[in-house]
Amino acid sequence: MGITREGRHKRRETGGRREKYRKKRKFEMGRPAAMTKIGERRVHTVRGRGGNLKFRALRLDSGNFSWGTEVCTRKVRVLDVTYNASNNELVRTKTLVKGAIILIDAHPFKEWYESHYGTKIGVKKGQPADVGEAAKQSDHVKRKLAARQKSRTLESALDHQFGSGRLFAKVTSRPGQSGRCDGVVLEGPELQFYQRMMNKK
Repeated sequence: MGITREGRHKRRETGGRREKYRKKRKFEMGRPAAMTKIGERRVHTVRGRGGNLKFRALRLDSGNFSWGTEVCTRKVRVLDVTYNASNNELVRTKTLVKGAIILIDAHPFKEWYESHYGTKIGVKKGQPADVGEAAKQSDHVKRKLAARQKSRTLESALDHQFGSGRLFAKVTSRPGQSGRCDGVVLEGPELQFYQRMMNKK
């Protein structure tokens, strides 16, 4: 039997049974879930109603992620699935869906931040910070970096994550429909909320 999205088989709000007055229709059909996994990119095209195409991602290993407060977007590797509010099974099987909390590679963001502000981040307490490049900069560059430093803020939770080389992010695209795994880096109250939820498990 095919998958259908109709709701006529359900009882009425009052509890009465509905009459079966027709069979399944093509325009009511559904398809199996993509269950996108982490791995080398594999995307199938699916023809939809009206000749429109859907891009069914079966495996993805990277995506575009945005760091909101710094207005910086980079293509980064997806490393792991850590939390899913709807179903723990999707965490165990490492399935990429919209709304999933995942771990991404922090290196591209860290590289940009250090070049933009001229300061090292994610340095552990015991380690000395490298200051070898400071001598090569022109006066103009030094003034520019100093001006940027004045308004610079980096929350400690993110700094700690940069030290480990991994960031928590949330998937905002629909991998089974668009064939992409894009999202946003978690920060502020949202990051605190999801960290609390992950610690509960």
